[in-house]
Amino acid sequence: MKMLQAMLRPESELKVVEALEKENIFAMTKWDVLGRGQQHGIQVGNVHYSELPKLMMMIVVEDDQLGPALKAIREVSNTGRPGDGRVFVSPVSHSYTVRTGKMTH
Repeated sequence: MKMLQAMLRPESELKVVEALEKENIFAMTKWDVLGRGQQHGIQVGNVHYSELPKLMMMIVVEDDQLGPALKAIREVSNTGRPGDGRVFVSPVSHSYTVRTGKMTH
């Protein structure tokens, strides 16, 4: 299993959810966060915004779903401008269902 932590533009949320659902990926956790990338925020007129609203999504997928998940996220989130986001991928060795205590590998 793999965990994807995606930091994306908030306006891409619905498109990403729909794209993942088309790949039969339904389970995810989402929250609103503040952050910045390599560009250190943005300058609008005389005002510098060092932190920008972002969407963070945490998605755990089976190994064979990783490629389709990454492709779905990129295809609908890519505007071609800096700040489109980043996806971090980590291995997941185990998960447990709280209700049953069942472990999956």
